[in-house]
Amino acid sequence: MTTEKILSYRKAGRTEEAYNAARELYASDKGKEAAQAMLLTAMDMQRMCTEQGRQEEARKIGLALERLKSRLNSDAQHESKHILLGKWGEDLAAVYLREKGYIILERDWHSNHRDIDIIAQDGECTVFVEVKARQNRLFAEPESAVNYQKLKNLRLAINHYIKYRQIDNPWRFDVITVVGDLGCQAPEIQHIQDFQLF
Repeated sequence: MTTEKILSYRKAGRTEEAYNAARELYASDKGKEAAQAMLLTAMDMQRMCTEQGRQEEARKIGLALERLKSRLNSDAQHESKHILLGKWGEDLAAVYLREKGYIILERDWHSNHRDIDIIAQDGECTVFVEVKARQNRLFAEPESAVNYQKLKNLRLAINHYIKYRQIDNPWRFDVITVVGDLGCQAPEIQHIQDFQLF
């Protein structure tokens, strides 16, 4: 079952079918799309039960809705903090590079759905920089998030940029990690030059 099918049931007024299909999907997939389909169909179902006088069923759906809304709000807050932490880390990395004499050429450069956090000039060398910001090192080193899939996407984006800007000078790929709580005064910054891209 897909969210598209569930929403087509909902659009067709097949409320109970849509709700049951959403419950089945959400039982195995707690992703954002499945959760949103669950939320919409549960609200429809609660309204229908109330209109039909099925108060106990409407009450139970209401309780489930409160739990789901709470979870979605918590996920949104976490995602928002993660985005802010990443932006803060990129800003600090750009300041760090400028202090080291680099010239920032681009920030958050996009190639389709792939992006390069910072593109800078270090003398004659064009430097492509991936920034990883983390609150701490409890679970893993920040640079470990530059995994196989991330490197594959970066290779494609860098290749596109080199062709697009007709770069014929030397280039390299660096990783900058920023560790600290959002907005802290003394974050730990590590610059890994010539990080293995291939």
